[in-house]
Amino acid sequence: MSLSAAQRARTATEFASNLAASGLSRDELRERTGLLPARFDSALSMAPGTDPADAWLVRDTLEAAVAEAGAALTPFTVLTEEARTAIDGSGITDRR
Repeated sequence: MSLSAAQRARTATEFASNLAASGLSRDELRERTGLLPARFDSALSMAPGTDPADAWLVRDTLEAAVAEAGAALTPFTVLTEEARTAIDGSGITDRR
């Protein structure tokens, strides 16, 4: 999964919006993902070189947290279900 700078920026914005909607702090979200701080920060900001599995884990954890909060999810425009299907078999698992 190779994303352009624009796709990474859009995903980071969607992550930030959904983090706010979830009501969780960054630390609470990180704890839910189980990622080490550096890996979590890389995934949340969609830094170049982010492990795709980490990005999908953050996405799925945010989706579950927003649903749990009863809030409206900002749709994911890059990390879509269609994109997940396209990378099936790459080790990316649905962790919702």
